[in-house]
Amino acid sequence: MNSIILVFTKHAKFKMIELGISKEQIKLVIQRGSKSKQTDGYLASFTYVKVAYKKINKDTYKIKTVYISTGY
Repeated sequence: MNSIILVFTKHAKFKMIELGISKEQIKLVIQRGSKSKQTDGYLASFTYVKVAYKKINKDTYKIKTVYISTGY
């Protein structure tokens, strides 16, 4: 999983800017985070960052949204 390709929705790009989350952080969440199946993809969680994504092929991921987990 060295060469991960990320494709972002407009919503995901907006949330990244709003929350100050980098592409490298998203890659780390996908690589190391705990994953749960969603209706159309997965939700990965690592430290305080959560990423909703859909796997397009072996190394390509469509990032639907990112957010900060408040722990509540």
